[in-house]
Amino acid sequence: MNSKEKNSARALKYLLQKEFLQIFRDKTILRMILVIPIVQLLVLPWAATFEQRNISLSILDGDRSEVSRKLSQRVLASGFFRLAHYPASYSQAIEAVERNQADLILEIPAGFERRLISEKNSQIMLSVNAVNGQKAGLGSSYASQIIGEINAEMLSNEGQNPRGRIDIRPSFRYNTAMNYRNFMVPGIIVMLVTLIGGMLASMNIVKEKESGTIEQINVTPVSKSIFILGKLIPFWTIGLFVLSAGIFVVRIVYGLSPEGKTVDLYLFSFVYLLACSGLGLLISTYSNTQQQAMLLSFFFLMIFFMMSGLFTPISSMPEWAQLITRFNPVRYFIEVMRLVYMKGSSLADIIPQLLHIAAFALFFNAWAIANYKKTSY
Repeated sequence: MNSKEKNSARALKYLLQKEFLQIFRDKTILRMILVIPIVQLLVLPWAATFEQRNISLSILDGDRSEVSRKLSQRVLASGFFRLAHYPASYSQAIEAVERNQADLILEIPAGFERRLISEKNSQIMLSVNAVNGQKAGLGSSYASQIIGEINAEMLSNEGQNPRGRIDIRPSFRYNTAMNYRNFMVPGIIVMLVTLIGGMLASMNIVKEKESGTIEQINVTPVSKSIFILGKLIPFWTIGLFVLSAGIFVVRIVYGLSPEGKTVDLYLFSFVYLLACSGLGLLISTYSNTQQQAMLLSFFFLMIFFMMSGLFTPISSMPEWAQLITRFNPVRYFIEVMRLVYMKGSSLADIIPQLLHIAAFALFFNAWAIANYKKTSY
């Protein structure tokens, strides 16, 4: 290591010592880090609710009869479902569920119409992706309601129609208990990590501006990248601590543990915190007071949370809103948390979300460094 690298490492060490001292001296920040996430994890899962529309449905028609076609058309005409595709086999239908291309599989077995006429009773199978517990519950409820209406019509026309009764058998995957909190809690952990990594970072440089210490730093030989790095590392550390506390509390209070590898969550969280802290520091370079930074952070975080799929399913949003969610980093972290917690997805399964977040991290941090260089002299 040459003398320049040694000086940079020494400067980064002193900056980190200063940042952590400032954080631990501020009792308000300590309360935000330690108390608020725990209280929110204990309260929000019981209070948050949302409604569901546009449930993706795969129809596996093994009978291909007149009755099966009418049944499929009736379900799709209800307005609650949108057709994902007509798979040729059950294995293809399950693959669509694994790829999140379908939420439900309506399986009409071969001989459905024949049994309905001869035995006065026939069954259909409804396989439900229960990662989203509410979507699964509503989807099966909607389907059962539609089948109930068809049965009522058959009974009212019993004299003219010799067909019998249709029974529906639901099968819930990934969240067999249909516990709503199993779906909400991972998303709330994301919200807490985002608040710590984003809002606190957004006030960091602004606090230096208000206290006047930013001018003292500007006249030192510390480079802009080292300065920004010194600002980011404490919030990465705090964000990972909040994540660990959230995972621990969720396991103790709700008995919920990741089905996949926890290390995959930490890897993704590290990259996510790069993006989140970078956005916070970018906001701070445009703000002159902590009030301005808080208002800007609140503006972006409200949009990110409401359009992340945490409360309102993205599939229920209009197309223009679904397009905007592609530029929302919170959306991808919530998807990953639910995939790892509920499905047991591996690192290979979350690579698309990881690449999106890496792009956000590079973009926000490069912009923050460039903008600080322009505005700090």
